[in-house]
Amino acid sequence: QVQLAESGGGSVEAGGSLRLSCAVSGRTEELYSMGWFRQAPGKEREFVATISWSGRSTHVAPSVKGRFTISRDNSKNTTYLEMNNLRPEDTAVYICALRLHYSGSDSAELYNSWGQGTQVTVSS
Repeated sequence: QVQLAESGGGSVEAGGSLRLSCAVSGRTEELYSMGWFRQAPGKEREFVATISWSGRSTHVAPSVKGRFTISRDNSKNTTYLEMNNLRPEDTAVYICALRLHYSGSDSAELYNSWGQGTQVTVSS
């Protein structure tokens, strides 16, 4: 069993920045890719970014490309989401997810474990 814990959310004005962290604990000896998703009130869960185990392969959604960057530090079992130039439409609960053995994906159903999420609110 693995546990995921997000941190770093908060409230910022449009144009501001935040860095989210996702710490993985438990059985971490297996290789895994990581993903970030978000869910706004009344909307479906939306893919944001994913990163491979090595960190060499990343993919971000078109809506955040050029503004958000995903990275990871395997020595700390932590994945990050650097968010710059935030917009009001980025307001959502941001949730990290883990996928065992395989490369990252933009499909939520392929992930094995999920965190509880951290709220990001961007005001205009």
